[in-house]
Amino acid sequence: MAIGISNAFVQLFDAEVKQAYQGARALAGVTRERTNVEGNQVKFPKIGKGTATVRVPQTDVTPLNVTYSQVTATMTDYIAAEYSDIFSQQKVNFDERRELVQVVGASIGRRMDQLVIDALNAASSPSTVGTDIGGSGTNLNLAKLLAAKKALDAKNVPSEGRCMIIHANGLSALLDETEITSSDFASVKALVQGDIDTFLGFKFITLGDRDEGGLPLPSTRSSFAFHRDAIGLGVGMNQRSEINYIAEKTSFLVSSMFSAGAIAIDDEGIVKISSTE
Repeated sequence: MAIGISNAFVQLFDAEVKQAYQGARALAGVTRERTNVEGNQVKFPKIGKGTATVRVPQTDVTPLNVTYSQVTATMTDYIAAEYSDIFSQQKVNFDERRELVQVVGASIGRRMDQLVIDALNAASSPSTVGTDIGGSGTNLNLAKLLAAKKALDAKNVPSEGRCMIIHANGLSALLDETEITSSDFASVKALVQGDIDTFLGFKFITLGDRDEGGLPLPSTRSSFAFHRDAIGLGVGMNQRSEINYIAEKTSFLVSSMFSAGAIAIDDEGIVKISSTE
């Protein structure tokens, strides 16, 4: 490694970035994930439904004729890089290194989250909950949550593994609903923590504004209720870091990169909720 930055230090920095990335990533574990994907695409199988028929003795059985299809996620390469002169041949200041680790790791985590959000938003025919549910032009409310649950129940989506991604403004509106914050209705004391973890069988994930895009807000805010198997995330190259000395800059270029792609697998397991903030 150039200018005295040893391989041991690069490995240390890479490990720290991985840890920071996992900590900053909010949507880890809420999708069907494939790692170590070879090539620039990953295919997720989608199996259709079948209906059992009455068996008649001594007659040919009726096959289910289950349809098999697949959706394809294309890998996109991403990099988070920054020039830095905080590194020297003799020593590396721990506090400054830690700050750069947090910046790089958080950047990668937010981008990985955005892949999932964009895939949810690009689903071709999800169930929808309009902004007028629970009142004309309303923010996120209990009626919308119930409508999202009903939509998934009607499609026989498994109750285990359901998630809901909402914006911080939607969380603020939900915390004003008695049925959500009262211990008479929910076991989670939302007002004590200022957050909602689980409600109506959904694991809630709250996101704020993000430079990468975040939850869509063209005119109304989009939130998403979905089952983890309805979204696929393929990772072609796991996050890795490099530190290279750039003589022209008399600085080190600290880079962390990954390759991944996401796709909606089953629209029946996705509900798009619109609300007015």
